[in-house]
Amino acid sequence: MEIVIRAFRATTDPVTCLNFIEGHRRLLELHFGIVAITSSNQDWMYHDNTFVIVAEDKERTKVYGGARVQMADGKLQLPIETAISKYDPSVHTMAGQPGVSEICGLWNSTEVVGWGIGSFFMSRAGVAVACMLKSTKVLFLAAPITVRMGKRMGAEIETSLGNNGNFFYPKDDFIATAMAINDCSVLSKADEKERTRIFNIVERPVQQTPEDGPKGQLMVDYQLDITG
Repeated sequence: MEIVIRAFRATTDPVTCLNFIEGHRRLLELHFGIVAITSSNQDWMYHDNTFVIVAEDKERTKVYGGARVQMADGKLQLPIETAISKYDPSVHTMAGQPGVSEICGLWNSTEVVGWGIGSFFMSRAGVAVACMLKSTKVLFLAAPITVRMGKRMGAEIETSLGNNGNFFYPKDDFIATAMAINDCSVLSKADEKERTRIFNIVERPVQQTPEDGPKGQLMVDYQLDITG
């Protein structure tokens, strides 16, 4: 299997942004019964400091998954702010610190379940893009099954928020955990393999390389140069 993982400023590719939104919406509604979450708000499409990451087939006709990296800039609230501020307003203070960003909207289609596209490659690309943006702190909300993934990428549970980092979100029977990477420049808490791969991508954001996933090897064409 061969995939392309590319990143772009949200305002430069509205068609792919809409494909991202539709794929994410379909997954949430059909498989989780969730009609609306804060990260599905479409205002980010018009926000210069939001960067979109998508996994596509090599012809770029299918979107297999995606994620976003949004820099806090005082113009558009981070999704984590609109999600949990009614439970813990201190998230606004945290998001107001210089260099804070959020990885949000991470999803992959059922068509590629088990290949690790969301749990490995998209999350890895998200951290790499956040690091390329010189983030001082990277926030995200994790479901119970993805907390371990976050820790693998160098994040810690942000116990200063909510109930030791936990919230009932997006529904009363769902638990979300606030997590943060506090040292993008070194990723001291990350697994060694992940740290090596993330910094390799930061140094060479355009590369084609084989990657090992749960179902076998993938050829991944990274197109993550966000300087354009």
